[in-house]
Amino acid sequence: MRTALTIAGSDSGGGAGIQADLKTFSALGVYGMSVITAVTAQNTQEVRSVQSIDPGIVGAQIDVLFEDMPIHAVKIGMLSNPDIIKVVANRLEYYRPKNIVMDPVMISKGGHSLLEERAISLLTERLLPLATVLTPNIPEAETLTGNIVESHEDMELLCEQLQARGSESVLLKGGHFNGNPDDVFYNGREFTWLKGERIITKNTHGTGCTLSSAIAANLAREEELLDSIKLAKQYITGAIKESLEIGKGHGPTHHFHSLYKDAGVTMERREKEAK
Repeated sequence: MRTALTIAGSDSGGGAGIQADLKTFSALGVYGMSVITAVTAQNTQEVRSVQSIDPGIVGAQIDVLFEDMPIHAVKIGMLSNPDIIKVVANRLEYYRPKNIVMDPVMISKGGHSLLEERAISLLTERLLPLATVLTPNIPEAETLTGNIVESHEDMELLCEQLQARGSESVLLKGGHFNGNPDDVFYNGREFTWLKGERIITKNTHGTGCTLSSAIAANLAREEELLDSIKLAKQYITGAIKESLEIGKGHGPTHHFHSLYKDAGVTMERREKEAK
């Protein structure tokens, strides 16, 4: 059985963070484990409050898993403060897992800051050099580099800047781009543009978490990196198309959309049963 570990925050609403990651791992046939870095009180409309976990407990969670189980890929999500970043970096430097997917979670869908300002430089210095692939969206990449994206050329420039800071490769997501939501992957040698499909829905909570955890799951299954990214994009596109109308705000994507289809539970049937 292939395994993957998520190091991230808990989303009480179940659409993002640890919950989204574990659902994604399960949907893609990988045994999932978790290290919780923060507990959030949130729903589809807001992040009401955040409580960071004691850094010692974060480190203990990492140790107890690596000491006992094979871990074929690690996904890093929300790391809210410098002390947690230091602990995660120290433990991963020690254990050296083969595959690390880093999603630099900074701001929630509703605009709530999830990363302290003083932690950004430390995240860049300590964790970027450990990443197999970094998966920022455009606002996150702009924050990390201090530059603005207005064109595809700008996206490629930011990829180069981020990769030069230590990450083995970069996948810059284009969902916030004004034109087509195309992503660009840079491996330090060449760019690969990945066509995106603009899906009209407000239910996109947890898309970044889900994409990065899908990449980690595919890497855990020993897919090549670019293939892992392409498969993950197919998966998240289906999850958004079949997204769930849950809550009053940004609803979650449907992590088990393929399994529901296999079971004959279609969107039309769900809507009929809901009436």
